[in-house]
Amino acid sequence: MTEGKAVKVALLGCGTVGSEVARLLTEQADELAARAGAPVELAGIAVRRPGKHPELPQHLLTSDAAGLVESDVDVVVELIGGIEPVRGWLLAALRKGKSVVTANKALLSEYSAELSEAADSAGADLYFEAAVAGAIPLLRPLRESLAGDRITKVMGIVNGTTNFILSAMDSTGAGYAETLEEASRLGYAEADPTADVDGYDAAAKAAILASLAFHSRVTASDVHREGIGEVSSFDIAAAKALGRTVKLLAICERVTADDGTESVSARVHPVMIPRGHPLASVGGAFNAVFVEADAAGELMFYGQGAGGAPTASAVLGDLVAVARNRVLGGRGPRESAHAALPVRPMGQTPTRYHVSLDVADRPGVLAQVAHVFAAHDVSIAAVRQRDRTSTASLVIVTHLAPDAALEATVEEIGKMDVVHEVVSVMRVEGEDQ
Repeated sequence: MTEGKAVKVALLGCGTVGSEVARLLTEQADELAARAGAPVELAGIAVRRPGKHPELPQHLLTSDAAGLVESDVDVVVELIGGIEPVRGWLLAALRKGKSVVTANKALLSEYSAELSEAADSAGADLYFEAAVAGAIPLLRPLRESLAGDRITKVMGIVNGTTNFILSAMDSTGAGYAETLEEASRLGYAEADPTADVDGYDAAAKAAILASLAFHSRVTASDVHREGIGEVSSFDIAAAKALGRTVKLLAICERVTADDGTESVSARVHPVMIPRGHPLASVGGAFNAVFVEADAAGELMFYGQGAGGAPTASAVLGDLVAVARNRVLGGRGPRESAHAALPVRPMGQTPTRYHVSLDVADRPGVLAQVAHVFAAHDVSIAAVRQRDRTSTASLVIVTHLAPDAALEATVEEIGKMDVVHEVVSVMRVEGEDQ
């Protein structure tokens, strides 16, 4: 494409984010053209019901998304979400050499390999900064800025709804159900919050982060997933007693076995972290991701992880990049999956547990419980005990051990005569303060 020729854009979807993208493309047309090296022209907008969008230029609206993709456009911006029929539209665009900008985390977490291969074969660009953490510049630093470094861990808060709920539980002491109800009332939770509170949204994002950080193909089905529905006010109070707070974290890390072989662990679950950890102070619906790399050390990315304008900012950043590439005849970075590290099963992943027990208040109970930990080769890091009328509260924090060993330990302890109840089990991250 010669410099100065307009880059024509097809916009698929015009909801909260899409309407902001359309507005910014119009209002900032001159600035975007200057940054891209050519005008960036909105050629059409595909929506389900054109008559429901009187605020948009009517001549640009169509209900024929497939036809718009097939038309004379250079870039397809996809903000519809879901898998089908979006997957077919984007593959068709890429195979014809059209660049794609998408925020579709569900699609990318399962089909990024197929999309990347289509892009590579046709020499097209595939950009997706907005798929994880909204406005926060995160994926491009992992993909480009840290390409010369060896990333060892990516851990973060990537879902605003769950972070709002857990932050509110921590500050008010309220239970999960009432806090979820309040989040819905304030607009922080969807009418059906399943994707958020059960961890599906965060798992899709974890798959994308792990793939980029470790140059390996990781899908959402590879990610161990637990939601926050079982987090109680007791868990929150127990965390406070240890100088910790509870967060739903996406944790992706490079694990080295005793024989030197490496694998990738990708998981999403509630975690107790020290209040001194940078992620602990991230409140409300904000997102933050903590990255550890050999040369760069520790980095943190923080900001608004959702919303129309913040997410549109990331989409426009990608759009300017792909438009500039087309103007100059170049390409953005391709998929990097050269490491091809296997995904480590959750049971083999080293973790630490916080276990709260109600036990019989008599001599020797702690020794019996400790014997079970030792039998499973799980080392105890700390013990707290508080006597009650006829029972005692026993809190145990372990050292690192394979998750399967920890789970088996808790299961066996729950069957002991001296243990009245396993009150709470939660993983912990970070060093104790």
